[in-house]
Amino acid sequence: MKIRQLFAVAVAVGLTAAPAIAAEPAKKPTFGFSTMKAMTPEAAKAKAEAWLKSVGKFDQAAFDKIWANENRTVLDRTADSLALGNTEAATLLANVRKFDAPAPAEVPAFLKDEKQDPFFRTNIALAFAKAAANKKVYEEALEALTLANPEVAVDPASYFFFKAVCHHATAIKTTDKTAAITAIVRLLDDVADVPDRYKMVATLMFFDMQSWSADPKDLSNITKLMDNSGRRLDLARGGEKTQDIQKKIIFRLDELIKELENKAKAGQGQCNGGNCPGGGQKPGSGAGGGTVNSQSPATDSVIMGGSGKGGVDEKELRKIAEQWGTMPPAQRAKVIQDVTRDLPPKYEPMIRNYFEALDKIHGYKK
Repeated sequence: MKIRQLFAVAVAVGLTAAPAIAAEPAKKPTFGFSTMKAMTPEAAKAKAEAWLKSVGKFDQAAFDKIWANENRTVLDRTADSLALGNTEAATLLANVRKFDAPAPAEVPAFLKDEKQDPFFRTNIALAFAKAAANKKVYEEALEALTLANPEVAVDPASYFFFKAVCHHATAIKTTDKTAAITAIVRLLDDVADVPDRYKMVATLMFFDMQSWSADPKDLSNITKLMDNSGRRLDLARGGEKTQDIQKKIIFRLDELIKELENKAKAGQGQCNGGNCPGGGQKPGSGAGGGTVNSQSPATDSVIMGGSGKGGVDEKELRKIAEQWGTMPPAQRAKVIQDVTRDLPPKYEPMIRNYFEALDKIHGYKK
């Protein structure tokens, strides 16, 4: 799918709603109903205090110390406050947050207990999932998120964002891709105050998934399996699940090799009665026998000045993003022109804002 087509799809579900540029006034989200939003520190603090008092574990001094640190997120302060009333939660969070601690092997039973208070259960599970995902422990993070209710989460944007990240990172089946896209759409449709960094990464994940092949033998899908296998081995998880992934890698590589061999044999058979290989058309020759001019215009847009069609994958998108801040104005204009060629004019500002937002977030110099 070409880059401008991906932008068209993204615009259709609100994924190119880039953060406003500094010179422009803040705008309300244009996607969905935005029924959820992050709790204010005051509201989250009051809810945590009420729960601690309900279980008879309210410690005013310890509680005030947690909330005095405004450099920490509302989610972290809420989870730490709730952990004051539950030793299992305190141990869980302490371990998953340690840089050098072993990866959690399972989601603890107390989070699976449906009798637990929904506010306590959801926000401990979300804090655990966020820390686990940051350590690439995606399976347990996903399991914890299934136990949480975004309606009572102090940070619903983090709930949907990390759910998308985990599904995207572990995606092997089509259902994984669908689940990741669903989480992204809900992030942008249902949450009113999504942080800019979440919007940008969610957009990149969305673009990446559009380029995924449905063919399990495609090298990109085999690469994803290899990445998952390597990640699990890095986490010291060489068990049955990792071995199953490795078996799939070998099987699909074998299928791919056989397919390529069959194509090669078929190609050789076609040459038996023809001009191949000596009398075939030489590379660089046109249909009429003339030499094709390598300087001729491409048949489709070439975003980054290379050869071939203007298709896009995650690497190309990242390349544009990384080079945007150093591009001269004429090259930026060419990118915008190529991207918006088949789109209505109203989408050009959205796409331009998307790339200009990269300058703001990453500090690129124009």
